[in-house]
Amino acid sequence: MAWTKITRAHYERKACRYSTDLTDEEFAIMEPYLPTAKPLGRPRKTDLREVVNAIQYVLRTGCPWNLLPKDFLPAGTVYGYFRRWQMDGIWASMHHALVMRMREHLGREASPCAGIIDSQSVKTTESGGISGFDAGKKVKGRKRHIVVDTEGLLLTILVHAASIQNRDGGADTLKAVRKRFPFLQLIWADGGYRGAKFKTAFDKIAAWKLTIVKRSDDHTGFQVLPRRWVVERIPDRVEDRLFAWIGRNRRMAKDFERLIETATAYILIAMIQLMTHRIARL
Repeated sequence: MAWTKITRAHYERKACRYSTDLTDEEFAIMEPYLPTAKPLGRPRKTDLREVVNAIQYVLRTGCPWNLLPKDFLPAGTVYGYFRRWQMDGIWASMHHALVMRMREHLGREASPCAGIIDSQSVKTTESGGISGFDAGKKVKGRKRHIVVDTEGLLLTILVHAASIQNRDGGADTLKAVRKRFPFLQLIWADGGYRGAKFKTAFDKIAAWKLTIVKRSDDHTGFQVLPRRWVVERIPDRVEDRLFAWIGRNRRMAKDFERLIETATAYILIAMIQLMTHRIARL
């Protein structure tokens, strides 16, 4: 995108304390999906906008919770909300609603009929938790298995040990996406999903069509494959890749989390942040 006086003013966030803070328009989009205060008990005093601001700061900068700047709410309070919303499925339901809203803004049906499956292996740290060794990528850690629609929007994410092969992790990922997007009819995949074992598992999930996009045996070096580029980008920037965008959030450069559920929540929040920014500018 070429930066001009118009586009710079459109993207500037001078009114924000940090560039990760929500604008009024962005919080108005997100607020309906946040839990309302309980009618009984002590009145809620915590500002949920400040909670989200702090969570997005941690995600973007990668700082530990105990190093959260003092002008945010106490780290224990923020982490408590983050963890509670994770366990209650708030992040997952918010992400699902924003995906459908984003698709409608793009002139699509709310529920997609086609998707692309792919995975990314990332290193873990000494924090512990589930991990494994991906012999193909030579990475010890975890694998992020995703399904995106043809606009590049994330439909589902499944984090598991990197030692689990694509044909096994892919089947579990497709089972998860079927529950949220029942109108899928076609799935594109690369050569890593070939084989009778994956096809047998695939046929048991739903009456979908599976298209394996293969590289040409006669071609050497890099090759752009039909439909495969979609999974590697965010909606309106072909040159930017989906996994690379997630990696710009320093908390996602590696998998620092002990719990799989926490790692999944951060990826959902990264995509929520992206979609909220885009919807607010439409």
